[in-house]
Amino acid sequence: MEILADIMLGFGAIGAAIYCFVLSKRLRRFNNLQNGMGGAVAVLSAQVDDMTTTLNSAQDAAAQSADILTDLTRRAEAATQKLELMMASLHDLPEHNQTTVPETSEPEPAPTYPNNQRNNSDESPVFFSHRVLEAAE
Repeated sequence: MEILADIMLGFGAIGAAIYCFVLSKRLRRFNNLQNGMGGAVAVLSAQVDDMTTTLNSAQDAAAQSADILTDLTRRAEAATQKLELMMASLHDLPEHNQTTVPETSEPEPAPTYPNNQRNNSDESPVFFSHRVLEAAE
């Protein structure tokens, strides 16, 4: 009976050795850096490193842009305050009438029309537009 137990133990050891050999080959193929999962892990690790450096540089650029925008916003607000002050000071100026004609020492002679077609100088011009007055107001 001892011999039978020794034979069974030998077969079990041979079976375990074959199983370990097959498992070793599969593990080598799995960890192969060119075709297997090890290559994929190595490539992904390199990509993670590249993305980390890219992310850090993007964060630095965003921080610099935020500082520049903050400075520009402050300058724009200061310019806005100056413009508001200038606009407020313009309200204090008297209105300037652009339709006034400079006075001359001699009045212009009234135009003469043949056959007295136009005698009344109070009439409005023929091609007068009310839009001009509305725009001036």
